[in-house]
Amino acid sequence: MNVVVVESPAKAKTINKYLGSDYIVLASYGHVRDLPPKDGSVRPDDDFAMSWDVDAKSAKRLNDIADAMKGADRLILATDPDREGEAISWHVLEVLQKKKVIKTATVQRVVFNAITKSAVTEAMKAPRDIDMELVEAYLARRALDYLVGFTLSPVLWRKLPGSRSAGRVQSVALRLIVDRELEIERFKTQEYWTVDADVSAGGDPFLARLVKHQAKRLTKFDLGDEAAAEAAKAAVQAASFTVASVEKKPAKRSPAPPFTTSTLQQEASRKLGFSAQRTMQAAQKLYEGVDIGGETVGLITYMRTDGVQAAPEALDEARQVIAGVYGKDYVPEQARIYRTKAKNAQEAHEAIRPTSLARNPGSLRLEGDLGRLYELIWKRMIASQMESARIERTTIELESADGQTGLRATGQVILFDGYLAVYEEGRDDADDEESGRLPQVSQGAAAKVATARAAQHFTEPPPRYSEASLVKKMEELGIGRPSTYASVLTVLRDRDYVKMDKNRFVPEDKGRLVTAFLEQFFRRYVEYDFTAALEEKLDLVSAGDLNWKVLLREFWQDFHAAVGEISELRVTNVLDALNEALGPHIFPAKADGSDPRACPTCATGQLSLKTGKFGAFIGCSNYPECRFTRPIAQSEGDEADAANADRELGTDPETGLIVHLKNGRFGPYVQLGEGDKPKRSSLPKTWSPAAMDLEKGLRLLRLPREVGEHPEDGQMILAGLGRYGPFVQHNGAYANLESIDEVFEVGLNRAVALIAEKKAGGKGRRGEAAALKDLGVHPADGAPVRILSGRFGPYIKHGATNANIPRGGDPQEVTLEQAVALLAEREAKGGTKKKPVKKAAAKPKAEKAEKAPAAKTAAKKPAAKKPAAKKPAAKKTPAKKTAAS
Repeated sequence: MNVVVVESPAKAKTINKYLGSDYIVLASYGHVRDLPPKDGSVRPDDDFAMSWDVDAKSAKRLNDIADAMKGADRLILATDPDREGEAISWHVLEVLQKKKVIKTATVQRVVFNAITKSAVTEAMKAPRDIDMELVEAYLARRALDYLVGFTLSPVLWRKLPGSRSAGRVQSVALRLIVDRELEIERFKTQEYWTVDADVSAGGDPFLARLVKHQAKRLTKFDLGDEAAAEAAKAAVQAASFTVASVEKKPAKRSPAPPFTTSTLQQEASRKLGFSAQRTMQAAQKLYEGVDIGGETVGLITYMRTDGVQAAPEALDEARQVIAGVYGKDYVPEQARIYRTKAKNAQEAHEAIRPTSLARNPGSLRLEGDLGRLYELIWKRMIASQMESARIERTTIELESADGQTGLRATGQVILFDGYLAVYEEGRDDADDEESGRLPQVSQGAAAKVATARAAQHFTEPPPRYSEASLVKKMEELGIGRPSTYASVLTVLRDRDYVKMDKNRFVPEDKGRLVTAFLEQFFRRYVEYDFTAALEEKLDLVSAGDLNWKVLLREFWQDFHAAVGEISELRVTNVLDALNEALGPHIFPAKADGSDPRACPTCATGQLSLKTGKFGAFIGCSNYPECRFTRPIAQSEGDEADAANADRELGTDPETGLIVHLKNGRFGPYVQLGEGDKPKRSSLPKTWSPAAMDLEKGLRLLRLPREVGEHPEDGQMILAGLGRYGPFVQHNGAYANLESIDEVFEVGLNRAVALIAEKKAGGKGRRGEAAALKDLGVHPADGAPVRILSGRFGPYIKHGATNANIPRGGDPQEVTLEQAVALLAEREAKGGTKKKPVKKAAAKPKAEKAEKAPAAKTAAKKPAAKKPAAKKPAAKKTPAKKTAAS
């Protein structure tokens, strides 16, 4: 008997069909061990010894593999064909050896680049040993990420409260985003003008641009204002032109190579709007297999690769498909062979391509993300083996009779579309190249200007990074690995270091602070060249040219010393350095030339960066006499609002307490009276502090407002302003209101309707699942039967019974009869037991609560302690971060 270990259950199921009854194929479900998220998991003082931990789920899967090994003749480790896959095989083998279940069984490692019957059976014929050099490269990378994360993150927490984590690759990617934002902020817009003319030379008119004025070739900024542009325009209109030259140049455009991990993420972002993570999730499913005609087939080759080459049989098949679909003219004389140009390219795997190009996207009829991504991969592979596009570029030069003025017209026309018939690579920036055919003109012919126009332009700053352009930049610099980019970018968003605006990365203040801190005190470790050089050393480890522990010793010696130096610094020293580094951002120059650091409230204090329990903010040096605070980044208009947000609005006639308008760390708010816990309410975003008065302040302080009793149960409906905006609330169900004004105006009928819509159409804070379809009433009791959208997919609900819809079934096609049958089947299995038990248990608690308030309090205590149980999870953050780096 042969035991085969792969990574995913989908892959296991498919490969088991290929190999037959002599094989047991089991899944490890990815990594089976990891470094525990605590100090000491990597021990530099013990020659970088590493402690590995197996979680409960992985332990069960490893036990299943160990049980299968009893009596087995061979263990075949068939995890993915990359460093991570090699590491998983090593981890599985290590655990099985400790369990002493290998005994006399032969251990072999096989790899295949596609999950097809031929690829798998061929791989089984060429087994090898585990590549320990790849494993050691993995161990070095994992140790580096752990050491950086677990050493640097605590320093951040102590010196910069509110910061979440730092990572070896994560922090460098963040610096790229922050540096680009600084570049945009420093950018000075410059005005320039151009002059165009509609010209004819014995035929159809065409567009030409002024390139020579007053006998001088124009540069971009020579026409710097309207006066200069109008003078040039007048010169064009007054001149007589002849055609000085007509030049036609043939050119070729060649196709891009098939996809690598990085280029797939970039193109999916540009053409499909996919995030890197979404792209990789869809690619994983295409690789592991899709059901086609009752058989699960892997549709693409392995999706984590830097290679751009394709197997000879794939090239032959591509040429056959091209000839059959597009014709022989589209097939080049020889197959195109590509070589990778990426810096620090990994071990040479094939490019990402369809396992069979005969499976065109139309024939497969894949839906959703899988269909769109497969079509992109298929077209890119086909185009990469097609003939080049042939283009004719034409340039017409026009010269005035006195030689003082010159115009130029450019155009291009595609003579043969070649690969462009299938696919054209996307671009991050607009293509400024002129397109279109110019009319036939003869050299020496007279040309006449019909109209001339002067146009104003302004230079623009470089664009913020999109996912595509950031991935491209990281790959160019050799930072990280394409296979990790998706997780790195996800971590930056999850840590609130960046936000997305129109699909572009914008650094949050928290991200700027972390970057400024690292640049000031750990600059070497966020340098692009240093990070890329470290990747090159890791490649040397995987090639067997560098000992992995030598690499770790060299890194740790300097890094540990740098951390030790910073640990001695006081928080005030850190804040002083950050005040200086972030000065232009947090204290931008004012238009009137006044001191940007002057406190707008007391006028005598100086503003500076401060830290608190919830992170950094700007505060006054005269604290506690002056309690002015504001968020870090703020415009002059915001600061004027902040100055207005520190005054008395008047006295509340009901309580006799003074209503204050104040400005806090999270923005302006109103406060009733003073004391330890005065009543407060934040101002809605649409309300300006300058326009606040006593009436508005009291309206906010008296929220939530009672709208009226719900007609069904008599419970009060409330309207208020919460974290997610204005709302109405009834019995734990929340529904959003369109504006803050509705909070004060919404009536009972409108509130009841909104809450009903929320319950029926979507999941509220504690509302029920979204309803997908009402099937009618159950024939047994007349209760409604509905299809709801749940966390794990659509399901049927009738009373307290829930029944799953069979996998792959369309919820919109389920009939009442089918639903009743599924519900009956579920009830027969005991599907209604749990909920009645919960209801029965709830009654005694309620009765006790009514009789004895103390009992009610005691009953609630365990629930109050639940947040404390989550504390260990918070400590795991660095581990997640280091893994993602």
